[in-house]
Amino acid sequence: MNYQQATPIQEQAIPKILDGKDLIASAQTGTGKTAAYLIPLLDRISHADHDHTSTLILVPTRELAKQIDEQVEGFGYFVEATSIAIYGGSKGDEWDKQRKALETGADIIIATPGRLIAHMQLGYVNFDKLDYLVLDEADKMLDMGFSDDILNIVRKLPVKRQTLLFSATMPNKIREFSKQILHEPEEIRLAVSKPAAGIDQQFYLAYDRQKLPLLAHLIQNSPTPVQNMVLFTSRKSEVGSIVRTLSKLGYESRGISSDLEQEEREVVLRDFKNRKFPILVATDVLSRGIDIDNLTHVVNYDIPRDAEDYVHRIGRTARAATTGTSITFISDEDQHRVVKIERLIEREVEKQAITEELGLGKAPVFDPKRYGNRRGDNRRGDGRRSDNRRSEGSRGDGGRRNGSRRNGSRGQERPVADGQTRETDATDAQPVLDGEQPQGAERKRNGKRRRNGRKPRPEGAPMATIPEAGVPLPGDPVLNVSGDVADKPKRRKKRRNRPKGDRPEAGPQPVAVVE
Repeated sequence: MNYQQATPIQEQAIPKILDGKDLIASAQTGTGKTAAYLIPLLDRISHADHDHTSTLILVPTRELAKQIDEQVEGFGYFVEATSIAIYGGSKGDEWDKQRKALETGADIIIATPGRLIAHMQLGYVNFDKLDYLVLDEADKMLDMGFSDDILNIVRKLPVKRQTLLFSATMPNKIREFSKQILHEPEEIRLAVSKPAAGIDQQFYLAYDRQKLPLLAHLIQNSPTPVQNMVLFTSRKSEVGSIVRTLSKLGYESRGISSDLEQEEREVVLRDFKNRKFPILVATDVLSRGIDIDNLTHVVNYDIPRDAEDYVHRIGRTARAATTGTSITFISDEDQHRVVKIERLIEREVEKQAITEELGLGKAPVFDPKRYGNRRGDNRRGDGRRSDNRRSEGSRGDGGRRNGSRRNGSRGQERPVADGQTRETDATDAQPVLDGEQPQGAERKRNGKRRRNGRKPRPEGAPMATIPEAGVPLPGDPVLNVSGDVADKPKRRKKRRNRPKGDRPEAGPQPVAVVE
């Protein structure tokens, strides 16, 4: 297996897992977390006579599930351990194969939560004798909205089991979530290492419309040739346009996102690893856990939401004392995230503005306080997404998505500490003094004016004056001297213009007599 020396996470985790203790461990991508739990679990399986599924590994994406399945096959070559990956987006015959494996039982099941729930609802999945539960990339699963699915799965598992939770980051939501599924866990937390000294980090200020031509210029004028590069974008709608632009420049590239079928995604990944094409354009589906290293270039077309993800991404280049280049585009809406990145890596990176020199127009001025969090992090803080967009890598997995309406709805988001957001309800409003407008109502009123084409009232301009008490407003009822509502004045009927010959003669009108 070419393992010469254990990594820090392996050195600390393996003894604790062999002791049978629950574990919560944090270490960045590329440090060998998968081997840290697979090696001791395979050792346990080899010394036990299991006639049932002993291990369940939950992962966020199909690619990671398939990769871990391949690693089990490699690690367990002399152990004779069986495994199968359960994930969505596959054809009907794959479903039947997954069902058969779940019915007969494999030693290790690697699954995405949504697809596993779909099988469990049909009643043929039996985990009554499960011994080990592993949550890999737990923070990513919570970001993708799998928290409820994971809890539903855990309720069907034996209470007496060993649970291992591995995560690249350790926010508060992970700690709170771990309390629901782990029992007196041991904790390992390795600090996120700083980017390697051999990485040339380049920040470029650019609006979204300027990114593509700027990317073309940087690739054409790169001092080091682009041999193998991964470009990360947070919007899958951008993948196709980026691939087409690179193709026009003569660079063969392919894109990968949740829109592709599973077989197509596997082919693209395999061809890129085999160096059949130099540039891979990917959504966040590849940001964690995928075994793609030794890149010459990494491009952050959109800045990642978490500062730790930035370190994980650019850490795929400049491995083993080599050099590499990371390029990051900073739009006006993402500037607040740059501050978090620089705080984490403990250095300030020069922000270059070259779009005007290239004839692309002026670049945005770097002023995080002015722009603030304009794009929004779309995070509730409890592991569930707060918007209606589907996370990358979750298509076809059947996971729940908790959406909330946008502006003008009851679930407005408000920034809180640590860059997260929480929802405010109608009962969570601030007290309003007499004569003041509630803030939400003011925002709603101003937003309505903008939609009608009128500008909002400028700051400092006087508001409409409120009449003093006793002064009637238009439409108020008229009171008489005694204070009662006066009768409404009779309206004069409008007489029709008739021809003179049709008008009745003046004189007494007949009176109807009622007997």
